[in-house]
Amino acid sequence: MDDLSATTSGGTLVERVMLSIRGQIANRSLTPGAKLPSIRAVAQTMKVSKSTVVEAYDRLVAEGVIRSRPGSGFYSAAPLAPLALTELAPRLDRAIDPFWVSRQSLEAKDEVLKPGCGWLPGSWMPEKETRRALRSLARAKDITALTDYGTPLGLGSLRQFLSRRMAEQGAEARPEQILLTDSGTQAIDLVCRLLIQPGDVVLVDDPCYFNFLALLRAQQANVVGVPYTPNGPDLGQFEHALIRHRPRLYITNSGLHNPTGASLSVGTAHRLLKLAEDHGLIVIEDDIFADFETEPAVRLAALDGLDRVVRIGSFSKTLSASFRCGYIAARPDWVDKLIDLRIATGFASSRLSEELVFSILGSSGYRKYLEALRSRLGRVMAATIARLQSLGFDPWVTPKAGMLVWCKLPDGLDGADMARHALNEGVVLAPGNAFSASQTASGFMRFNVAQCTNDKMFAVIEKAMRKAA
Repeated sequence: MDDLSATTSGGTLVERVMLSIRGQIANRSLTPGAKLPSIRAVAQTMKVSKSTVVEAYDRLVAEGVIRSRPGSGFYSAAPLAPLALTELAPRLDRAIDPFWVSRQSLEAKDEVLKPGCGWLPGSWMPEKETRRALRSLARAKDITALTDYGTPLGLGSLRQFLSRRMAEQGAEARPEQILLTDSGTQAIDLVCRLLIQPGDVVLVDDPCYFNFLALLRAQQANVVGVPYTPNGPDLGQFEHALIRHRPRLYITNSGLHNPTGASLSVGTAHRLLKLAEDHGLIVIEDDIFADFETEPAVRLAALDGLDRVVRIGSFSKTLSASFRCGYIAARPDWVDKLIDLRIATGFASSRLSEELVFSILGSSGYRKYLEALRSRLGRVMAATIARLQSLGFDPWVTPKAGMLVWCKLPDGLDGADMARHALNEGVVLAPGNAFSASQTASGFMRFNVAQCTNDKMFAVIEKAMRKAA
């Protein structure tokens, strides 16, 4: 077999050669303009064929990392890697704000543990179904999915699929009422662009998903938090906020609330919608965790009929974060205006991502994967809660499903202090105040149980607790 396609634990042999050259440039063994070792020398040193080295060098030339000089050889073209403390260490001095957990988790190297992030480990994702869908799309005779813009509304077959699935959950939405987006975050951003102006008041749960706070900050909205209970928002405080602040929007999760893991009760849902109607409030219901549920919670969109509720969803949590695909389900007149915004800000949908998502969602393999995933999360949830309780953490509620658990810290500990100490040890935590508009959750922390399977994490937490005490 030609070793161009041979694989090792570090990838293909070509990739291993490329990684070696990039590493030499990064650590300054090869400075800009320096001549690279000959193809023969690299082949002998790395015990690969000359054709492998030729392919690796050709790819590096295409990337602009090295340059070829006919008759002379190959030379480093990359600039020196920046030598700054901020590039060599975590940003320990960064403020614990709504961007903190996202920045630390997304920028972290592979070896960093991330119990504070909000997604599954890559090894938990449906790899077989994803590879099968990629192969099928690559073999298709019609290559428009690989080359053309999508339509403004998005792939019709995927919207029909979502319409049927919403109907099974009691929420009626015709395919033309569903707009596909690049992500759940973009979906919320588009709805906010349509419905609010700078300075408008928006209600959020306190605590809430920290990126709601970040996104609303970018929209220059005036954010007001409403205390959250195990059954939903505190309705007394909710009504008080409606009267005092006259908000335009309310953003929430009904099922498997982020960060608490709680679910909205039927009684709270009905009373909330009555208050929304009385005060002219629009509700954005982010339903991104729906596929994790073993027992579906009540949905505001189903009770309201998509009159003043806008439903948001995406597939990044259970399918792939690399396929950027979300959706908005809303009133027809709002969808029409959202299409114009979609064109203005993103021009068209991602046909490739939508085709892949539709192919995987419709497969029997994906349904079996979800069943196994829910069982696996249930086991890991129980084990993680037990270990956290042994350290003195107190779960606010025991979630019925999903991957998130919201814990009260032992008395006297501050989540931000613990997070800074843990980051220095290669562990990203999610301190409570990153989720709190009122900054009253310093004694709480959110954990992703799917990312809590490494014993080192618990050792680092114990150490961080001692330092923060």
